[in-house]
Amino acid sequence: MNKIYLSIIAALGVCLGFSSCNNYLDADRFFQDRITYEKVFEDKDYSEQWLADCFFHLTKYNQEVASKEHVKTMFASDDMYYTDWGTSAGSQYSKLKNGQYQEPEFNDYLYISWMDSYKGINKCTIFMNRIDQNKEMTPEEILDYKAQARFCRAYLYWSLLRKFGPVPLLGDEELDQTVSYDEMAVPRRPYEECVEFIATEMALAAKDLPLKRDLRTIARPTRGAALAVRTKAYLYGASPLMNGNNSAYASQLVDHEGKRLLPAEYDEARWAKAAAAARDVMELNQYDLYVANSRVSGGPDYPATIQPFDDGEFSKQNWPNGYADIDPFESYRSVFNGELNAYANPELIFTRGQNQFSGISDMVLHQLPRYTKGWNCHGTTQKQVDAYYMLDGKDCPGKDKEMGRGNGSERLKGFVTQEDVDAGKYKPLVAGTSLQYANREPRFYASVAFNGSMWNFLSSTKQERRNQAIWYYRGLQDGRNNTVNWQITGIGIKKYVKPSDSQDEGGSISPKVPTDMRYADILLSYAEALNELNGSYQIPSWDGTKTHAVSRDIHELEKGIHPIRIRAGLPDYPDEAYGNKEELRKLLKRERQIEFMCEGHRYYDLRRWLDAPVEESTPIYGCNTLMTQDQAELFHTPVAVTFLPTNFTEKTYFWPIPKEELKRNQRLVQNPGWDTYD
Repeated sequence: MNKIYLSIIAALGVCLGFSSCNNYLDADRFFQDRITYEKVFEDKDYSEQWLADCFFHLTKYNQEVASKEHVKTMFASDDMYYTDWGTSAGSQYSKLKNGQYQEPEFNDYLYISWMDSYKGINKCTIFMNRIDQNKEMTPEEILDYKAQARFCRAYLYWSLLRKFGPVPLLGDEELDQTVSYDEMAVPRRPYEECVEFIATEMALAAKDLPLKRDLRTIARPTRGAALAVRTKAYLYGASPLMNGNNSAYASQLVDHEGKRLLPAEYDEARWAKAAAAARDVMELNQYDLYVANSRVSGGPDYPATIQPFDDGEFSKQNWPNGYADIDPFESYRSVFNGELNAYANPELIFTRGQNQFSGISDMVLHQLPRYTKGWNCHGTTQKQVDAYYMLDGKDCPGKDKEMGRGNGSERLKGFVTQEDVDAGKYKPLVAGTSLQYANREPRFYASVAFNGSMWNFLSSTKQERRNQAIWYYRGLQDGRNNTVNWQITGIGIKKYVKPSDSQDEGGSISPKVPTDMRYADILLSYAEALNELNGSYQIPSWDGTKTHAVSRDIHELEKGIHPIRIRAGLPDYPDEAYGNKEELRKLLKRERQIEFMCEGHRYYDLRRWLDAPVEESTPIYGCNTLMTQDQAELFHTPVAVTFLPTNFTEKTYFWPIPKEELKRNQRLVQNPGWDTYD
């Protein structure tokens, strides 16, 4: 008879939501009394504890957004970086950027992510196979709990697929750990098969998951969450890396019998499936982008609304058809910084809750300036700054075609004066700020800590410590120095920072709700998939109750694009962009770069688009941090930042499978370019 280890713990049911203990209970670590599977799954409390342990495997190295200890890929692309672990040739950061993350330095990150995923997958399977014997649960509870476990299992497969590429699929059989490794060996499955497995599993889960959760269980999946992951799996499967890629890399990615794991033939219908899957989420009518009402007055912490550009269309209408009555800055900022709880955010599709390791609050500590005893070592790049539009939707002066490069000869010169401030010009900038940062779109001010940006520090107990402009000139507290606590590009990050966040004089960092899946991603995924279509397709809905007619219809494209642009306070794309697939593709990629900055998407987006070889090999530009305050114009002249390595190696399309796993499973084949075991 199979036996497991359980601990007798009083507070069993509370690990289902935000009101839970800090960590999901891990059966492997905490269970102490030897009891049978039968006893576990006949007891409701034990069963709930087992399910909570399944969701524990979505944390740690399987988180989406957190500090670099657990989500290194957030910092391995071209939109953000860290300096506190060093940037020299032998540092972990440089090895990560240069594709040198071999074992043992990255043993935890690679090995635990792989192992934890498969541990969680097996635990979910055990739960699904055995929960029907529970006599203390209602049939409705059993259906919901089984669907949650199915969601968790499919999500873990999705996490593996995105990181490691095609993976072994274990199906519904529980692993028999009494047999030999050779008998347990399972080969990698083709990428398409992995996508279809995840999509099918998520559709099955969706049938028994509720449309909404209550506050206590808000961190558990809903029908929309399952269908959203299904959308993402189809979107990735349609993308250039995985759809008719006949590069040398793709031909080398094979299974144990030498068969290709990435499809050689391009299939446009994959884009149609992704679009239809996104429409399934949209037609649930459960989600909307969060918007804050416009303000007629305010202070430096919660300022009055800066009037968006008068485009004659969006500016004349109220939300959702326009931005006349909303505050685009606060609408975007509040989604991430802890201003909203999960239950109040209509945009939130799925969150792991606050059960994180080195979570967002820890990341904010790294972003906060030294002035408030933050670590001032997470920053962004000139490329990211240049991606943001001007208030009128045009490019910033001096941005060249590739963004973030050049000698700065066409950049705006000059600085905001006190007279400008007194006259209400260039809000929200303070005197002395470069005009390069003037009149930018609201998402820029919610996300970028440019030189001279205002930080509020409202939780500081000393009034005089609040509402401070922070400067990155050499010689100042937060400027270039001999430590690791300075912004190498002279540009920091404000996203996730709440006006109250502070580290000194009684200050604190507010809790943050991770937006693991949000509606903006579904909208832009819908537009991206539609844009790639030439033909028309009839795709069944997720539950087979209707059929979606899918084609590159401009009205449908606008359904995905308009809400994003309106919430951002920006005018629509020009008509000619909608009529040009290639031009709209560029705009949509740029929109994702802006909208999802610091959310863990950029690393994977560049790879699935096959854009990483160019974008990640391009030199990083930033401010000239050697300059002092009396050399302000030179400080704001972009220069190449040689401290930050820029290199792309083909093998980093997918992570290396841990060598220990290759030893154990003789049918498991390493990804191209990475070492196998000796």
